[in-house]
Amino acid sequence: MPLRLIFMGTPDFAVPTLRALYEQRHKIVAVYTRVAKPAGRGLKLQPTPVEVEATRLNIPVFTPTTLKTSEAEQQFRLHGAHAAVVVAYGMILPRAILEIPEYGCYNLHGSILPRWRGAAPINRAVMTGDRESGVKVMKMDVGLDTGDAAIGKRVVVTDTMTASDLHDALAPLGAALMVQKISALERGELNLFPQSKQGVRYATKIDKAEARINWNKPARKVLRHIHGLSQFPGAWCEIGSDSELTRLKILRCEIADGSGAPGDLLDDHLLIACKKGAIRILELQRAGKGVMKADEFLRGTPLKPPARLG
Repeated sequence: MPLRLIFMGTPDFAVPTLRALYEQRHKIVAVYTRVAKPAGRGLKLQPTPVEVEATRLNIPVFTPTTLKTSEAEQQFRLHGAHAAVVVAYGMILPRAILEIPEYGCYNLHGSILPRWRGAAPINRAVMTGDRESGVKVMKMDVGLDTGDAAIGKRVVVTDTMTASDLHDALAPLGAALMVQKISALERGELNLFPQSKQGVRYATKIDKAEARINWNKPARKVLRHIHGLSQFPGAWCEIGSDSELTRLKILRCEIADGSGAPGDLLDDHLLIACKKGAIRILELQRAGKGVMKADEFLRGTPLKPPARLG
């Protein structure tokens, strides 16, 4: 018998899982997402990607600002759900909510737990130089991503991948994994295992202060820092004189041969010296402009040595 599910999610990453569960004929009785926020020039309220998809699928949408009130608990209980599926919802589920569904609440997490518990697992995996990442389904408890987990799926992370690339690889992989595990739950065959106490790392939320590029690091670390913040919030540097500095977001690069003082422009094709080695910029964005390939940018802003990126 198909399960009655509550789905809880907010960004694009959650949409494939919502759609996949719906297509498997599970009864999604309610979708919980974050409240719409003003965006764009007119500051028009912009619903979350999950709300847009739920509306398209004609599923009731709920946008509470807290789940810690008796009213929120009562509303949650009235859905009569067997289980809740949570994907990047962005709000803590208190114990009272976790205990309402008969079979529990299940989170899709974008890492190989226990590595990268917390808010930004995809970014941190790329930034830190991890060679693999993946997705896991975890039965939620009151800890921060500490619940028992099912066997997950893994992907290789290469130096060419940005956080956006990894996000796009993990989203459909996670959707397929969640469908598989919810089907196992329906059959009473879902196997969960305690997380290892070894290898625990926390993926703290990205701070804006982290986004400035430090050229005084080896080339691979600079590359992984840039790729780990691409496309949002975007690693940045400045070019120009003190009186007229231009901020550039660097979104994609590659390791290249070269040496010089960190931050020095080594040729007229955006080869930049790092503490050890160099990177070549492939994609970038000037403030207020769209994303550009390096050659397109250089046609409008030719840069040559001895220019320096600060």
